[in-house]
Amino acid sequence: MTADGQQHTPMEADEARISVRDNPRTSRFELRVNEVLAGYVTYRDARSGRAFEHTVIASEYEGRGLASQLIRFALDEARANGRNVLPFCPFVRSFIQQHPAYVDLVDQPQRFGITVHTPDSR
Repeated sequence: MTADGQQHTPMEADEARISVRDNPRTSRFELRVNEVLAGYVTYRDARSGRAFEHTVIASEYEGRGLASQLIRFALDEARANGRNVLPFCPFVRSFIQQHPAYVDLVDQPQRFGITVHTPDSR
């Protein structure tokens, strides 16, 4: 609420400036809308890869596809750095299932309930 008593709501995602960055100090990727923290995904690094643990999007930013943008950035960063991914977070797991181009980042995807579809499988 502002000094004149008005409450400002977040801008629509397509009008807003969205940024995502890794914050290694807190072990999370952070998504900001107009410099305001709108969500994050936590991770921990292990010998077997980067374990994604939990995704959070503030309620006022839900339903705008921001979590998908956040996860896509985090997975692209893992790929660029040659890291395997351990999708313990249900949202990350679901994202990978829906975007098969990321399945190769997961060693033993069936361990996480990710079904790998090949052109011959029906």
